Amino acid sequence: MCRTYPLTVDGIRSVAYFEGPLREAVHAFKYRGVRTLAQPLAELLVAYQRVYRLPAGMVVPVPLHPQREAERGYNQAALLAHAVGEALALPVAVDVLARVRATPPQVGLNAAERRVNVRAAFVATAAVSGRSVLLIDDVCTTGATLDACAVALKAQGAASVWGLTVARGR
Repeated sequence: MCRTYPLTVDGIRSVAYFEGPLREAVHAFKYRGVRTLAQPLAELLVAYQRVYRLPAGMVVPVPLHPQREAERGYNQAALLAHAVGEALALPVAVDVLARVRATPPQVGLNAAERRVNVRAAFVATAAVSGRSVLLIDDVCTTGATLDACAVALKAQGAASVWGLTVARGR
């Protein structure tokens, strides 16, 4: 995607490919309510961050639309972000980025459709001004969601935005 579509996010890193037991764990965590998987999945993110040290002045989860969060009962990215922030002694800011437009699920959409689907779906607050944001999510497929978040964060003056996810597609 980077070659054909310029990104606003400074970079996206993922711990592993979204396949095998990790895929099963993420699906259980995200869709079957197995919240106890937040800690072991977050430990993967923490281990990655300790080695590669992406710029991080604050940890911000990719937000769900309030309706989707109410349906699911939790935001899986927020659970990961809290565990990451605690382990790395970084502030976690769940209120600086919001999803203001309900979007259909990204599953089944190609890269261009995903970009359109999440365009202008997020807004950020000025609390991110001058800060390096470590944006946390469970899975990165094309980077469209992380990039749409970065657009909102940088519009409010974020110094940098790096996405860190548990898994990514091949």
